[in-house]
Amino acid sequence: MAHRVTGVLIFFFLFVHVLDTALVRVSPEDYDKVVSTYKTPIVACLEYGLVAAILFHALNGLRVIAVDFWAKGARYQKQMLWTVVGVWVVLMIGAIYPVLGHAARVVFGS
Repeated sequence: MAHRVTGVLIFFFLFVHVLDTALVRVSPEDYDKVVSTYKTPIVACLEYGLVAAILFHALNGLRVIAVDFWAKGARYQKQMLWTVVGVWVVLMIGAIYPVLGHAARVVFGS
């Protein structure tokens, strides 16, 4: 279920990203306004959520491939899921500073 939800969320992000990028040809001033809103701490938190969705979707996709193409994949499905979750947590902890560092400096000061 989480794989499908993250896939839909990523799809909607890509849809919005294409729309806001296309805005530069229609109105560069409005594009600049939109891009300036992306530099807010709230959007940084949303970006962290996007990173979470992409990482989980990618790692779980590898697990799904293993289940489908490895003869013993179905037998080890639960262990692979917990491995995916463990790797995902470690990577998300590692992504805190690169993704949220600027937002923390804006909110709490340097």
